[in-house]
Amino acid sequence: MKRKVITVFSALAFCVGSAYSQGMIDAYRYVQTETGGTARFLGMGGAFGALGGDISVLNVNPAGLAVYRSSEVVTTLSVNAAKANANWFGTTAEENKTKVNFDNIAYVGYFPTSRDEGLVSWNVGFSYNRLKNFTRNYTAHSIGGMDYSLSDYAAACANSVPEWTGDDLWETSDYDPYANPDVGDWMSIVAMNSGMIGYDRGQDVFGSQFVSNNGQGGYTPTAIDETVLNVSESGAIDQYTIAFGANISDYLLLGASVGITDLNYNYISYYNEYFADGSTLTLGTPDGGNGLSTDGTGYNFTLGAIVNPFSFLRFGVAYNSPTWYKMTDYYYVEGRTSMPEGTMTAHTPSNAYTKYEYRTPDKWTFSAAAIIGQTALISLDYELMNYRRARMYDYYGSANIYTNTDIETFFRNANTIRVGAEVKVTPQFSVRAGYSWTSSGMNNDLQDNNVSVATVGTIPNYTIDRGLSSYSIGIGYRFTPHFYVDLAYVLRNQKDDVYAFAPLFDDEGVPVVDSWGAEMKTKTTRVALTLGYKF
Repeated sequence: MKRKVITVFSALAFCVGSAYSQGMIDAYRYVQTETGGTARFLGMGGAFGALGGDISVLNVNPAGLAVYRSSEVVTTLSVNAAKANANWFGTTAEENKTKVNFDNIAYVGYFPTSRDEGLVSWNVGFSYNRLKNFTRNYTAHSIGGMDYSLSDYAAACANSVPEWTGDDLWETSDYDPYANPDVGDWMSIVAMNSGMIGYDRGQDVFGSQFVSNNGQGGYTPTAIDETVLNVSESGAIDQYTIAFGANISDYLLLGASVGITDLNYNYISYYNEYFADGSTLTLGTPDGGNGLSTDGTGYNFTLGAIVNPFSFLRFGVAYNSPTWYKMTDYYYVEGRTSMPEGTMTAHTPSNAYTKYEYRTPDKWTFSAAAIIGQTALISLDYELMNYRRARMYDYYGSANIYTNTDIETFFRNANTIRVGAEVKVTPQFSVRAGYSWTSSGMNNDLQDNNVSVATVGTIPNYTIDRGLSSYSIGIGYRFTPHFYVDLAYVLRNQKDDVYAFAPLFDDEGVPVVDSWGAEMKTKTTRVALTLGYKF
């Protein structure tokens, strides 16, 4: 569909909400975690739900804590290298980012009761563990192909409120549109004051400024020669966990844990459009002119059980509660246009922020493990999470109705399968391998670009998840009965579609502003080293 001048537009609820409204993409971002933990846990793909005996199970199935027959302290360091490759209309761009992480430190206490029946032993565990690393840089670069501009998107959003005029969006020494509660769309305000869009008083309509007079009383859109989107992500989700495990007659293992979660996420984007007449449109700056910074603190709990019907076979089940977060978002954006008539720049107020509450979905994990003598083991986990159970609330606890409706409509169940194996080559030396796969929690309408996606603040760009998988190998060596070292290598493959802005549809579902995504593949390599001491 070729670009056209926007003149009439139906009302779009997602364009006219608060400038700070969190959308379903933001809810999705903080749900996904990674296979993280000790090097042994990573080397076996994280498939420890029924196996236990590793401190990482505190965040999967705390009943695995009751497998311990000694006390232990452990810590892990890792090096992560993320390489993102995006293809946009046949033009490819690649970005790399490497970071060293301190992944975990933990203690397990083992307390036998000297009984053969009933409560044989009990365990306590304390751990710090990194659940997710957000570190990634990526670039989407298009030569031609884009028929619609970000200015068209902003004009359509401004037109979605019939009562708005240019005076409502234009900033003067006597009027601050950012402080006007009736003008919630800050993207439209930035676009107006930076010269991306203008207001035609005769037609009573907003439109892109990247047009030329066609000599017949109308306008022709200026062709877009090149589009570039640069994004830098950083931050992490860390969890501090206290857990308890109980061994009942060496047959039933029970566990419970409570976690305190610390979330930090930083997002910087820099978007440019280059037009055929030499004009340019810019949203953001290379050093952070379009940014989102999120801080959150939450809590959760996990309950689990493992049964040993036979000495060589274990089955496990665990319930992970939602994480209830208190969140704060900080925003800032600078917009700029350069045309033959001159250059215009605008920016949002400094130190703008909003507070809100967020609840992740809960999940279930079902597991099985086979122990083959003293030399080998195989384990399997199946994890089920219903993304439709995520919820957004405002600072006072009232539900964000529009976002929660989107979540229920466009999210779905996500399935994760983890498989792991370990072989003891000698009593001291072990080799490991693992695999994990997670489906997307976004439904087909989102993946097929049939949805007008609401985004947070003044960041119009977003990604659509298409699933991820990982392969891992590892080794372990026990130097003494007490001291050991484990090493793991993990290759993680993630597929996303990257959009500069969302498509917009009229009441009949016809695109008024269309958008095309770049296909992105992110390969993350991770090398983890764990040092452990049993006593």
